[in-house]
Amino acid sequence: MLSILIPVYNYTVLPLVHELVRQCNVSGITFEILCQDDGSNSQKNTINQEVNLIPNCSFFINEINLGRGKNINSLAQKAVYDWLLILDCDTFPADATFIQNYVDVISDSSENILFGGIIYEDKKPEKEQLLRWVYGQKRETSAILTSNLWIKKDVFLQYPFDDSITKYGYEDLCFFAVLKKNNLAISQIENPTFHLNLETSEVFLNKTKIALENLFFLYNSDKISREDSKIIKAFEFLKKLKLAKFSSFLFKKNQIKIERNLLSQNPSLFLFDLYKLGYFCSLKM
Repeated sequence: MLSILIPVYNYTVLPLVHELVRQCNVSGITFEILCQDDGSNSQKNTINQEVNLIPNCSFFINEINLGRGKNINSLAQKAVYDWLLILDCDTFPADATFIQNYVDVISDSSENILFGGIIYEDKKPEKEQLLRWVYGQKRETSAILTSNLWIKKDVFLQYPFDDSITKYGYEDLCFFAVLKKNNLAISQIENPTFHLNLETSEVFLNKTKIALENLFFLYNSDKISREDSKIIKAFEFLKKLKLAKFSSFLFKKNQIKIERNLLSQNPSLFLFDLYKLGYFCSLKM
C-alpha cells in the first residue's frame, strides 16, 4: 500500500523510522520505508545504516549530491507501492496516529494528493536559532510543502521534481506550480509533523540567499511565474515602475543593518521580506 520516502542529509533518521514502523504496524498496512542520504559523507550514516536491520526498511547512500528533488525522484523510482508519503528527515509525527489519519482520509475520499502540515515546538530556542524558528512558526505553518506529502505514486511519477534543480531552494514551489498547471488539486488536512532541526540564523540566512539564487534561475528559465511567487510578483512590479535597480541599491546600502536585526534576539519578518526582495533585485539577469 504505502512507500514512505525520506530524503536524508547529515541527519540521524533512525528515531523517525522507528516511530513510523510502529505506527504502520499498528495500522496494519503493507508498507516500506526508503531512506537515502544525498552524498553528505556524514558520520551519522553509521547509525543510519541500522535502518537496514529493520524489516521493510532500507537506507541508501548517494555517492554524489543530487539535490533534494532528484533524491526524492530516485526514491520514488525504487518504491513498490501505490501510495507515497514524502517526509523530511528532520520531521517527526505530531500525532501517535499520524499514519492512520492519512489512511482514514484516503479510504473515505478520492483525493490523490494530501498535505498534512508542518508545525514547530512552542518552546523558544536559543538566540542563535531564532530567525529559523520565528519564520517557521509564522510562515511555514501556513505554507504547502513537500516535507509531509501523501501522493499517489503514478501521479508523482508523471509529475516528478524538476531534474534541472540541483541547488537548494524552491524545488517545492516549482513542483506545485507544475501540479497547478495540470489542474491537480492538493488537499490540506490537519495531520502535521514537527520540524525539529533548527539551523542557526546565520546558516538559515545564507541558505536563503542560495535559495533566492535558485529562484532567480527558475524564473529566468520560465519554470515559475509571478503567479507562483510573491517575490517574483513584487520584483516585476518594481521593474514595471523602474524601481528594481533602486531597490537593489537600497538593499546593498542597508544589508548589514538588516542582517544585524535578523541575527538578533528579535528578528523582524517584515525586514526579512524586504531583505529577500532586495537580494533578488540585486541578482544579475
